[in-house]
Amino acid sequence: MSNNPPKMTASHVDVSYGTNHAIRDVSIDVYREDVTAFIGPSGCGKSTFLRSLNRMNDTIPTARVSGDIRLDGEDIYAREMDVVQLRARVGMVFQKPNPFPKSIYENVAYGPKIHGLAQSKGELDRIVERSLTRAGLWNEVKDRLSDPGTALSGGQQQRLCIARAIAVDPEVILMDEPCSALDPVATARIEELIHDLRGRYAIVIVTHNMQQAARVSQRTAFFHLGQLIEYGDTSDIFTNPRQERTKDYITGRYG
Repeated sequence: MSNNPPKMTASHVDVSYGTNHAIRDVSIDVYREDVTAFIGPSGCGKSTFLRSLNRMNDTIPTARVSGDIRLDGEDIYAREMDVVQLRARVGMVFQKPNPFPKSIYENVAYGPKIHGLAQSKGELDRIVERSLTRAGLWNEVKDRLSDPGTALSGGQQQRLCIARAIAVDPEVILMDEPCSALDPVATARIEELIHDLRGRYAIVIVTHNMQQAARVSQRTAFFHLGQLIEYGDTSDIFTNPRQERTKDYITGRYG
């Protein structure tokens, strides 16, 4: 476990949608140097909890979030927190690749432009190149930056969405089942990419694929029926879980 302070801390978080209590009393720390995986059967609340880390649940009128979630000690639900800034600091990559209906270049340049991160076209070009390079996509697209992002293959679109998240220089990247719509080859590329980005950003990945969690993460949190059952080093969760329910899930008794 880490000696450094956590990048994000969540304490006693509850999330409800109307009368549906989706998350109950979840506390978790997320560290910059580790990839953290959230696993558990579908509908167990892992994506709901992930979305509370950058206030994505705010977009759902019936959603209520209580408890305390902090980024570098700052309360992200405080009144004075600028949600647009927060989502630049805590970027998100969704299950289905969702490039903007713009060129590849514009997809990546859009965030830095609206956040005023580039003073000139040259600077913007550098941010676009750096982000696409980090997302492992530059060599494939550098000669067709003006093509629409939607013209790329599914796996490339997902890497474009990762480049778009990186472009605003986030501190945390949340990934909600980023490979579930991709074929095995594209999935392997995304997993390699997560490995390369580790340590530069705190990364949290929701996955229904336990092998994927075992491959990409250093910490794993197991959710079941809206509760956090167990959280620890990935190797311990998979080889020596403390909770019976974790063991049953890992060995395939349910889920």
